[in-house]
Amino acid sequence: MNRFIVIGGGILGVSTAYHLAKQNKEVLLVDRNDPGQATDAAAGIICPWLSQRRNKAWYTLAKNGAAYYPSLIKQLEQEGEYEVGYSQVGTICIRKEESKLDKLEKIAKDRRNDAPEIGEIKRLSSEETKALFPLLDSDYSSLFVSGGARVDGRAFRNALLNASKKLGAIHIVGDAVLEYQKNKVKGIRVEGEFIPADSVIVTAGAWGKELLLPLGLNFLVTFQKAQILHFGIKNKDTSHWPVVMPPSDQYLLAYDNGRIIAGATHENDVEKEDLRVTAGGIQEVLNKALAIAPALADSIILETRVGFRPFTPGFLPVFGKAPHYQGLFVANGLGSSGLTVGPYLGYQISKMVLDLPLDIDPKLYNVHQAFGTPFPCNRNR
Repeated sequence: MNRFIVIGGGILGVSTAYHLAKQNKEVLLVDRNDPGQATDAAAGIICPWLSQRRNKAWYTLAKNGAAYYPSLIKQLEQEGEYEVGYSQVGTICIRKEESKLDKLEKIAKDRRNDAPEIGEIKRLSSEETKALFPLLDSDYSSLFVSGGARVDGRAFRNALLNASKKLGAIHIVGDAVLEYQKNKVKGIRVEGEFIPADSVIVTAGAWGKELLLPLGLNFLVTFQKAQILHFGIKNKDTSHWPVVMPPSDQYLLAYDNGRIIAGATHENDVEKEDLRVTAGGIQEVLNKALAIAPALADSIILETRVGFRPFTPGFLPVFGKAPHYQGLFVANGLGSSGLTVGPYLGYQISKMVLDLPLDIDPKLYNVHQAFGTPFPCNRNR
């Protein structure tokens, strides 16, 4: 049969489907289009090199993810997909203290040794910083990294999906249920119809837990709500403004046509169905955005997007064969680095499913660490 089913149409699932289709495999991508999908809400910052996270496995994955974008964009262009929402505009990491910029500059230069895609690294005065992003407070100097980029999650996901279809993948909007017999996943059931497959790959993000529960699998994925604000400003060419990484846990970036995006909240212990735009969430984003870019006070609010970031134990993406079952693969836990990691990780998952050599060590991202004690399950049905 040689058919592969991917459940979950975010950036990770669509990338997996695309790379399988490139290998001339029969691919079916199924997604419910649930509101709150992380990819649909996200504004992506591709600049992992300045991160001070100490987890080397995460950094390796994020670094490789950033490096893979130019190659993947060329592949998409060969399929006639040019509207990918990606632009290498550079990143400015802003600080008021020169000592903190010294530390960041050292990190960037050390990491450039094995990540030349960082590009130019340059210290900027407060005047030079404000010239690149005129809305900023004049007290900030910065470190500029030319390899930094922005990506529109929706646009890039759609380009991957369109390319997948051109390569023969089939896209179904529906609620997939895993079908299994004893310890073998046989396929899925969608709207009452059984669809067999050799392998099923679950990339369902925050919804992964509920999908695997009927199999008795205790998948320990949690989620975090994010609210993101989109502003509009007049009479400014914002198309080449860099991404702004401030001292806080939020960001500021510009798209074309005067659209500025600020975010995002990090809300734990909320219901997954809670798609509300809240006064507290808006206040948090506004306070942090206006603190670094006071000129935004004169902008208009265009929209607020809400999404759910998926996290697995250790806050590290995981992927691999699911425990206790044959024919079932799971990938999840991309968290706030989904748009950096997702396209590359989908490529690696496709290799694993096809039993091809990977470019990273899968033991570092072992999916078994994200499963707890199994629940009782009838595997003899």
